[in-house]
Amino acid sequence: MAVVRDNPYSNVNFIVEVDGVAAAGFSEVDLPEGRIDVIEYREGSDKTSDARKLPGRVGYSNVVLRRGVTGRTDLYDWWNLIREGALDRRAVAIVLLDEARNPVQRWHLVHAWPTRLAYSQLNALGDENVIETLELAYERFTME
Repeated sequence: MAVVRDNPYSNVNFIVEVDGVAAAGFSEVDLPEGRIDVIEYREGSDKTSDARKLPGRVGYSNVVLRRGVTGRTDLYDWWNLIREGALDRRAVAIVLLDEARNPVQRWHLVHAWPTRLAYSQLNALGDENVIETLELAYERFTME
């Protein structure tokens, strides 16, 4: 699905889908990050002290979703299921859109589940929106 063009896409048009259904609009998403550990290996019979570097375990940082509080409880309900002991893993997709709101790239989170739910502070002297933050763990991600 990735659509190639000369100019980079803007980061302002995106949607988040949970189990194939668009979730309420998020204002900010931290995209997935993958890393491969390095294993240094050297045999005792090697003539130099240089270590070979081999790929090790693959790991992923959590994805963080942020949106304004609107009274919806869908994210809380999902987090609460996990808190109560049900391992409710879901398919999550972060979809980048072009200026015409057509999908141009998609990140799939495999077996995602919420690890953290947080809300911004309330301040009687402030004028900012209340933000709901959901942090997702997942087993791997793919991109198309």
